[in-house]
Amino acid sequence: MSRDHYGPKSNEAPSRRKNTETADKPSVQRGQETRLYGLNACLAAFARRPEALRKVYLTEARIPALKSVLAWCVKHRLGYRVVEEGDLDKLTASKHHEGVCFELLRAPPLELDTLLTGLPKAPAPSLLMWLDGVGNPHNLGALLRSAAHFGAGGVIVPTGQGLDVSGAAARVAEGAAEIVPFAHAPSAADALAALRRQSYAIAATVPRDGTSLYATALPARLVLVFGAEGEGMSSSMIAAADLRVTIPGSGAIESLNVAASVAVVLGEYWRQRQGAGDF
Repeated sequence: MSRDHYGPKSNEAPSRRKNTETADKPSVQRGQETRLYGLNACLAAFARRPEALRKVYLTEARIPALKSVLAWCVKHRLGYRVVEEGDLDKLTASKHHEGVCFELLRAPPLELDTLLTGLPKAPAPSLLMWLDGVGNPHNLGALLRSAAHFGAGGVIVPTGQGLDVSGAAARVAEGAAEIVPFAHAPSAADALAALRRQSYAIAATVPRDGTSLYATALPARLVLVFGAEGEGMSSSMIAAADLRVTIPGSGAIESLNVAASVAVVLGEYWRQRQGAGDF
C-alpha cells in the first residue's frame, strides 16, 4: 500500500508519483476538522488560513495549480496524496470536487459582537444579511458569493438552526466563504437589539405584501433578512422588521429562490448607495 507523501526537508520538488488505490478516509474528529473541495474554495482558504491545513488530496492534473500549497506541505511536513478522480468522488461524496480536497481545521465560531466590532460605525453605510431557516448548501454558497460581490459585511444565522458552511456550500461560493464573515446569534431578540444599538435597520424580504424593492429607499445601515424557500421566514422575524420589501415580478410564480433573491436585493442596495455617493 502506498504511503502519503510528506515533504522532504530539502528544496526538492514534491513527488508526482500517483497513488492508484482508493484514498483512505482519515480519522477526523467531528467539529474540529472539515473537508473542503473545489479549486477556488481551497485556494481561498489556503490564502487566508494556511495554518489550518492538515492534509491535501489532489489529482495529478492539479499539481501545477497547487504548487504553492504543496510547497507549504513540504516545508511543514504535512501529508498530501495524489489520487484518481474516483477517489475524490468518494472522499467528498461529490463529483464536483474539481480535482482537489483539503482537510483543514474549521474556522472558530464568530460571535455577533465580534462581527460588529470589525464593521464601520454609524453613520457609515454597512450591509449585513440574516438567514432565517435557509438550509440548502448550494443556496448558501450562491448567496455568499453574491454577498462578497456586493460588499456585504457579514451573514448572521441563529445558532439553533445548525446552518454551517459545508464543503458543498464553500465550493459553490467560489472562495466567498473565506471573505464574508459568518456569525452565530444564540438569541434573536438579543441580536436584533445589538444591531439596533449600532443603528442598523431591519428589512424583511417577503414574497408578497411588502413595499416594492425598487420603490424603497434602503437605509445605509441595513440588515436584510431572507427566509427559507417554502416555509419562508418566521412570523416573529417579519413582525420585528422595520420594513418589508418585495421583489416585483410577472406573478407567473410566487417568488425567486433565496439565492436569486439575495443577488437582486443586494444589487439594488449597491445601486442606491452608488447614487448616494457611498461607493
